[in-house]
Amino acid sequence: MKADEKDDGYEKAGCSPDNHNFKDTCAKDTYVNETGLRVYGRGKPVRLFVAGLHGDEWRDTTEILMKIEPPEKGTLALIPLVKKGDYTSTLDPAYYPVIGISILEAIEDLNPEIYIELHSYSRENFEKLAGRDRLERIGVPAYSSLKAGVLLGSVSPWIRKKYFPKEALCLSFEIQKGNPGSREFTASMLEVLKETESRDEFVEFLRKEFPEQARKAIEDYRRFYGEI
Repeated sequence: MKADEKDDGYEKAGCSPDNHNFKDTCAKDTYVNETGLRVYGRGKPVRLFVAGLHGDEWRDTTEILMKIEPPEKGTLALIPLVKKGDYTSTLDPAYYPVIGISILEAIEDLNPEIYIELHSYSRENFEKLAGRDRLERIGVPAYSSLKAGVLLGSVSPWIRKKYFPKEALCLSFEIQKGNPGSREFTASMLEVLKETESRDEFVEFLRKEFPEQARKAIEDYRRFYGEI
């Protein structure tokens, strides 16, 4: 977008889309741009939450981000809906440069320290995501089961390795489709994450609230990516 083609969201906020340092210059509820990116707050830490990444997952994930409130400190950026209809796995290297291009653009502009993806799954696919043989089957660690059908894992290695330093917190939540309790619990986890200031802070929270899942997540991360 050129400087003379600002949409209403930028005009109302008094912020230019060409100013890539907007996290330090714009106020709360800054804008909604043409890709659906919403930015709240300012300064560090910068958190980016995305939902509705492919297929019909938006039905169980988008509303959660639409209802979230700005953080008390730092920046919270949201993409409530990335893409309807098409389904390409985020494990496919072609996903982010094509379907998920808005995610890459937001990452490059914001340099988030915390990156969260919301996905959804059908009950019959639980074992495909959380089964112990997932690493052998498709090359990535299995998700951990938290509560109310919510699964926790890492994001695609393709985006994790290429776009984030090892100190970043990058998580993927899988919400059980058609389960209100699953959506409610995920929303409560995002309330924690939107105020979290670092990876280590959230790891400590996880160790306290979900010790077994935290142990598995740390072991999987070390086995897959190396030392934390």
